[in-house]
Amino acid sequence: MLSAAESAPAVASAAAPEAASVAPPPPTASRLAGVGASPVREILALTARPEVISFAGGLPAPELFDVAGIRAAYDRVLAENPQHALQYSTTEGDPELRTAVAARLAARGLPTGPDDLLVTTGSQQALTLLTTALVEPGAVVLVEDPCYLAALQTFGFAGARVVPVPTDDDGIIPEALEEIAVREKPTLLYLVPTFQNPTGRTLPAERRTAVAGAAARIGFWIVEDDPYGELRYEGERVPWIAADPAAADRTVLLGSFSKVMAPGLRLGYLRAPAGLRRSCVIAKQAADLHTSTIDQAAAARYLRDSDLDAHVAVIRAAYHERRDAMLEGLPAALPEGSRWNRPEGGMFIWVRLPAGHDATGLLKTAVGHEVAYVPGAPFFCGEPDPGAMRLSFTTHSADEIREGLHRLAKSFGM
Repeated sequence: MLSAAESAPAVASAAAPEAASVAPPPPTASRLAGVGASPVREILALTARPEVISFAGGLPAPELFDVAGIRAAYDRVLAENPQHALQYSTTEGDPELRTAVAARLAARGLPTGPDDLLVTTGSQQALTLLTTALVEPGAVVLVEDPCYLAALQTFGFAGARVVPVPTDDDGIIPEALEEIAVREKPTLLYLVPTFQNPTGRTLPAERRTAVAGAAARIGFWIVEDDPYGELRYEGERVPWIAADPAAADRTVLLGSFSKVMAPGLRLGYLRAPAGLRRSCVIAKQAADLHTSTIDQAAAARYLRDSDLDAHVAVIRAAYHERRDAMLEGLPAALPEGSRWNRPEGGMFIWVRLPAGHDATGLLKTAVGHEVAYVPGAPFFCGEPDPGAMRLSFTTHSADEIREGLHRLAKSFGM
C-alpha cells in the first residue's frame, strides 16, 4: 500500500491535464483599467502588526466608542420593535433618523427638514450615488490638489476627467478655481472644506463665499464633504458652503456618523435639492435597495436616548491632547527645514519635508523602525510633492505618539 507522500505525485500528474484545459477568466470592465487600489489601504495592511505605531490610517480611536450606549440602542430596538428593525425599509431612510439628523444640521445653522436628506451606507456611498447621478464619462470634475483618495477612485470609476485646482495653506484658491472652471466647464467641484483630508486645512469663510459665487456664475455643482466638522479643538466654526444663499440650489452636503459615533455602523447621509436627491434615490435602489434597517433604527434610538454632543466633547478632548502631543514632538522628529501646519481640528497634520527627501522611499525605512505614515504623493491629482506626508494623530495615546515620533526621527537618521 502506498503512503500519502508516495501517491501525491500521481494525483498531481492526473490533475494536470484537466487544469490545463480550464479557460482563462473573462476580462474585467474597462472602467477598472485606470483606477488603482487605495495606497492608504495597502499601507494599513502592511502595518497591521501591533508593534507598529501607525500614523497612517485616519481611524477613530476605538477605545472612545460608546460601546455601552450603542449596545443598549440595539437591545431596545430588538426588544421593542424587532419585526420593523429586521425588515426591508424605504430607500430614503429611517424617518426618525432623518428627523434627528435634520435637527442637528438646523441647530448648527443649516435649516434642514427630514425630506431634504437621503440616508446612505457611509458618506462614501453618498459620493458614489452623486457621481452616478451627475457625471457622464468624460465629464470634468474639479478637485482640490491634494485631494481625498477615495474621491479620486470614485471619479475614476465614473470615467470622469479629473482636473486639479491649486491650493495654498488656506485651501483651494478662488482665483484659480474661477479661471479653471471657465475654461473646463466642469460638472462639479468636490471639496472637503473643513479639516480637509489629507491636509487638515480649513477653507476660510471669504473663500467659501467666493466658491459659492463661482458655482452660481459658471454653473457647476458643489459637493461639500464634511466628515470631520464636529471635531474642532480651537477657533470658531466656519459656516457650510451649503448655507450660502448663492449656492443653496447647487450644493450637496455629505455627512457621516463614522467619526462621531462609530465607522462600523456605515451610516452617512446627503442633503441635496429635491430633483438631484430623487436621482440619488433611484441610483441607491440599484445599488443596495436601502441602508441597513437595524443599523438606522439603532442610530436613531441612540440619538434619542443618549447625548451625542456630550460624547463628541469627550472625543474632542482626547484628540485635542493627541494633536498637541504630535505638534510638540514634530520639531525633534523631522529633518531641519521641514514644514507642517497646525490644524484647528480633524484628524490629520500635513508635513512637507525639505528638498531632496522622498516620503514614499523613506516609508520602508520607517516601517523597519516600527512606525508608519502615509506618503503625500498619491493624494495629488496634479504634480505630486514627493516630500509631503500625512500624519494622523487620533488612534494613539499621547505617550504612544511621542514614542512613534522618536521612532520616526530614527528613520531620518536623527
